[in-house]
Amino acid sequence: MKLHRRTFLHLAAGATALPLATRFALAEDYPTRPVRVVVGFPASNASDIVARLTGQWLSERLGQPFVMENRPGAGGNIGTEVVVNAAPDGYTLLSLSPSVATNATLYDNLNFNFLRDIAPIAGVARAPYILVVNPSLPPKTVPEFIAYAKANPGKLDMASAGNGSLSHMCGELFKTMAGVDMVHVPYRGSFVPDLLGGQVQVVFSPISQSIGYIKDGKLRALAVTTATRQALLPDIPALAEFVPGYEAGGWYGMGAPRNTPADIVDKLNKEINAALTDPKMITALADLGAIPMPTTAAEFGKFLAAETEKWGKVIRAANIKPG
Repeated sequence: MKLHRRTFLHLAAGATALPLATRFALAEDYPTRPVRVVVGFPASNASDIVARLTGQWLSERLGQPFVMENRPGAGGNIGTEVVVNAAPDGYTLLSLSPSVATNATLYDNLNFNFLRDIAPIAGVARAPYILVVNPSLPPKTVPEFIAYAKANPGKLDMASAGNGSLSHMCGELFKTMAGVDMVHVPYRGSFVPDLLGGQVQVVFSPISQSIGYIKDGKLRALAVTTATRQALLPDIPALAEFVPGYEAGGWYGMGAPRNTPADIVDKLNKEINAALTDPKMITALADLGAIPMPTTAAEFGKFLAAETEKWGKVIRAANIKPG
């Protein structure tokens, strides 16, 4: 049978539009079954808690369970690889934290390229860190601390949660930008007892881990690591006020396997951003020392690329290896 040209073009246009219409229909109905959210760290880790808060909101808004699946190991790489190899259909998501940005340089021979293989969905929260010292240390301000460290090179012990941890990264960035020499002391367990006892004198700590000790006078806060002061601790200056350009800290977000349909990514992005305006969510994040981090998917992608580049430079300059 011979088709008239007009009829052929009409049918061809319809065939071209069909996949697009199907994609929109899929996004409109999504999700139709439970969604798993892979967390590369143990339960009760901060990234796990933020992921659960986000998942609870999405479950209530979208009518399907968002189920946490903890896959700890290799600094979060095991969980990331699970998601990289999952079907790009919106039913497997990845809880994101700074480890994905640092691991890109920290680990050799990864089986994936994070920036290529994970599609950014949305930022969820920022979690400022604090430069804290044992109160027995003479300095009471950042300028005094820098001067003291320069006058006593290699005599200050800087604790961290381990080689390549964010507390380590924040410290190495400070050492480079402030021009000071401190001895890194990595811990596999908690560094808090030794910090309180004075065996180590300095740490870049998550707010949630140190705020109680600061209020009790057992630790002294010198500065927050964000570029500006934080509403959570308005009286504590930002480190950038004394070390121009310094900015670091924790953050959390969501990603998915690359090639996940853009309309599903957009739907999740809008719902997560809606969550970040909810007073209950804002309060829950504040309890963790975190603040909302609303972004578009594109903005979050640029942020991830910038974090990966920044920490890559620090890791190479300090020759940091995994702990």
